[in-house]
Amino acid sequence: MAYCNDHKIPVTPSGGRSGVCGAAIPLYGGVALDMTHMQGIESIDEVSGIVETLSGTFGPDLEKAVRTYGLTIGHYPQSFELATVGGWVACRGAGQYSTRYGKIEDMVHALEAVLADGTVIRTGGAPAGAVGPDISQLLLGSEGTLAVITRVWLRAHPLPEVERRAAFTFASFSEGIEACRRIIRAGATPAVLRLYDGAESKRSHGGDGTQCTLLVLDEGTEAIVDGTMSVVFDTCKEMGAADGDVALIEAWMHHRNDTSGLQALTRKGFVVDTMEVAANWGHLDAVVDAVESAMLAVPHARSATCHLSHSYIEGACVYFTFAATPEEADFESTYVAMWKAGQEAGLKSGANLSHHHGIGYSRSQYMEQALGTSMGVLRAVKNALDPNGILNPGKLGL
Repeated sequence: MAYCNDHKIPVTPSGGRSGVCGAAIPLYGGVALDMTHMQGIESIDEVSGIVETLSGTFGPDLEKAVRTYGLTIGHYPQSFELATVGGWVACRGAGQYSTRYGKIEDMVHALEAVLADGTVIRTGGAPAGAVGPDISQLLLGSEGTLAVITRVWLRAHPLPEVERRAAFTFASFSEGIEACRRIIRAGATPAVLRLYDGAESKRSHGGDGTQCTLLVLDEGTEAIVDGTMSVVFDTCKEMGAADGDVALIEAWMHHRNDTSGLQALTRKGFVVDTMEVAANWGHLDAVVDAVESAMLAVPHARSATCHLSHSYIEGACVYFTFAATPEEADFESTYVAMWKAGQEAGLKSGANLSHHHGIGYSRSQYMEQALGTSMGVLRAVKNALDPNGILNPGKLGL
């Protein structure tokens, strides 16, 4: 790193390269730093539940290792098989069980990172603190623009005693959102709380297009899980939901990471992609309506659908899938137009820019709009830590 800094050679760290926003693309050449050569579990503190791992370790290898100690990290992103721990941290990833275990920023206990000039730093290391700003959180989500993350200490949980499942259907997506809000606000945090609109319910869960499907799964200590599922059941019944087919959850478990359907559409000439944002509960209905309407207004648009995938005390993540059928000459312009329409509509209606896919290259153009005057703070930090601008230039709007 010191050599590259002295000679002003760009450095782009990359892990499993599973990101969808272009964060690992070396836009200005230089060094593509393959972090997957730094693999392995360095230590496990069974008493505290802290796992020390090198940043190039892949998800399955990490989880397999900690399970031999009766532990789990609980982080299962769709890219689980392909992504590395460093990538999770650098892009602020989220796993499909995040409503129970949290996003990756909730799991990080400490970090080791290398700055642009070669200085090695260590951040965090305590369960909580009041020692000035949290430097770990500064590096989380920085996508290799502020430092190269080399080692991560993660918080681990005991392996779950039990698992419980349930499924419900709602007459509208808005009613389903309200049910999820009430469940979370009541203090229940099932690992999986996924609500699909009518179109996605029909496409993925065998619905008729008029009903919205809610899939629920929780795991952990039996008494806590039973209490959580009791809140879920009571809330859904109060909202007028009908019982759904619990077998849908098993089907989802087997196919949740399969993107072959979207790839098949692309090969047939469809523009197709996904976009996720987060918003407060009070804004979610407006965000969904605004984003879908904006996308569908783009010429050649065919569909814009939505599901709710991660929930928090004040809001949730909504995840859109969009498709269009332009002529070949209009393929790229249609793709760009649908992204632009969706992102700008989301920002204007109260959503953030990204929940867990990150920014990379493709969303950089919206950072100023998303952060406002605080973008200047991010630039100042970048200039202080990387004055020669060698670290992953062109990402995060930097």
